[in-house]
Amino acid sequence: MASTWESSRPSLSQTTLNSMKKMNFSTMTPVQAAAIPLFMSNKDVAVEAVTGSGKTLAFVIPIIEIILRREDKLKKHEIGALIITPTRELAQQIDEVVSTLVEDIPNIRRLLLIGGADPNADLKAFKYEGANIIIGTPGRLEDFLARQQDGINLASHLKSLEVLVLDEADRLLDMGFEASINTILGYLPKQRRTGLFSATQTDEVEALVRAGLRNPVRVTVREKLTKTKNVQRTPSTLQNFYLICRSHEKFSQLVAFLKARKDKKNMVFFSTCACVNYFSKALTKFLPNVHIMALHGKMKSNRHKIFDSFRKLESGILVCTDVMARGVDIPEVNWVIQYDPPSSANAFVHRCGRTARIGNEGNAVVFLLPTEDSYVDFISINQKVPLQALEPDKDAPNITAKLKKLATKDRDLFEKGTKAFVSFVQAYKKHECSLIFRFKELDLGLLAEGFGLLRLPSMPELRGVTIDSFTPHDIDYDKIRYQEKAREKQRQKRIQALVESGGEGVAKKKRKKETVAWSRNKERQIKREKRRARREFQRKQKHKFDQNDLDELASEARLVKKLKQGKISSEQFNEEFVGDDSS
Repeated sequence: MASTWESSRPSLSQTTLNSMKKMNFSTMTPVQAAAIPLFMSNKDVAVEAVTGSGKTLAFVIPIIEIILRREDKLKKHEIGALIITPTRELAQQIDEVVSTLVEDIPNIRRLLLIGGADPNADLKAFKYEGANIIIGTPGRLEDFLARQQDGINLASHLKSLEVLVLDEADRLLDMGFEASINTILGYLPKQRRTGLFSATQTDEVEALVRAGLRNPVRVTVREKLTKTKNVQRTPSTLQNFYLICRSHEKFSQLVAFLKARKDKKNMVFFSTCACVNYFSKALTKFLPNVHIMALHGKMKSNRHKIFDSFRKLESGILVCTDVMARGVDIPEVNWVIQYDPPSSANAFVHRCGRTARIGNEGNAVVFLLPTEDSYVDFISINQKVPLQALEPDKDAPNITAKLKKLATKDRDLFEKGTKAFVSFVQAYKKHECSLIFRFKELDLGLLAEGFGLLRLPSMPELRGVTIDSFTPHDIDYDKIRYQEKAREKQRQKRIQALVESGGEGVAKKKRKKETVAWSRNKERQIKREKRRARREFQRKQKHKFDQNDLDELASEARLVKKLKQGKISSEQFNEEFVGDDSS
């Protein structure tokens, strides 16, 4: 049962209560009622709660209260709280909540540190305006803590830190931020309050709890199933469905599904960035009067703008990858469509959690192939999320022929479709649930039809494979033009240069590039990153000394200093130096 903010124990200050009323928050969710009093009473907390349960306020409120109650008020550049979160969008969202709450509290300043922003501008903002609360992503925080320029050393301003929060802690570790987190922790004072907030407790999070928290209090808030004693991982106000259709009918079913709900706010999840780029463009061709936006992790400059724009829409479609699956709060999302099942079972729950937040109703559906139907039982058992069957639209027109025709007139669509197909095949081949998503049972011909391809790409997964279910278009692919005049002009220049040079060198280079699998390039990149990390570790190891080494160095330095100042003779120096060495 929800409790009022006024009834929380320990009681909140009137300043905070006024801010909450201004935000129209009158009641606490279960996770807030459980975590806030503990966090405010010098307890480390490890909180696990279903997505959309109000975890953000469960740590933002205590942070503000702790800072307000300090006897020695924080100075302009004294950092009292640090909030670390895995993605820019989530950091931006937390910053908005903090900003609203401290708007009428002049002596509390905040700073947002995320990738995609100008680091020099952020450094200047800290220098002139200061910050008592910092919200950031691990990479940018690690970079700032290592910086020392313009007379600013961020690490030196952390001595007054009282609260550290790791939001979406499981995702932080899952995304490979463990090394950055450990580096950041090395800068922080040991005497602090630490909160770990996540929707799932993984082994990595459990290890972090044991290593980084002192006698933590665990808070677990889950939804009860009505007919069993089990608990489910998604809110009770969320209805979960599955829809089974063949791969060449999948896009047609998606368009029909979205067209029937064009006045709603929908999110469509794909497995790769290339699929987001392609299908978002394809959807604009068949849903012309609908706001369609695309967002994925490889976008740099426009992510904030797209995220903010979609949040403000009353209806529309956001086509995205799992970068939008965790923590972000987008108001009034009606449907979450998982066009591609996620690579991990946990991600399924987090995607669904973008709707039905804070007690609101919502719906989610996952598209499955006939060979993937056992995924329904798997999710029900593994994630405690029961799924209801949703019948495909039998009257949905097959639009893949139209999609192919559009590709013959738009080289960008043609190329995006090829990249999307290749990326999907490679992602499917590496799926974590390989017992359910069996690559050998994937009909690549029908899949290519569903992607609206004009021809099959050259890739290792298609070598030596007989494909009868796909018929390539008999056209001159070099004559497919870009619709953007400037881009087509550049392409024609390259073709002309190729003709003038005889085509040998360029053609040979092009053929060589096409035969290198994208997956192989990815493996090479991963190996390079591992080698770089190993070299960095070895470099750091060279500079490590134990305490005895440091004491010896300090003793020798003092002897040298005394010798230079004439306080001891050369004989005394040699005698003491040798004596130290012999000991």
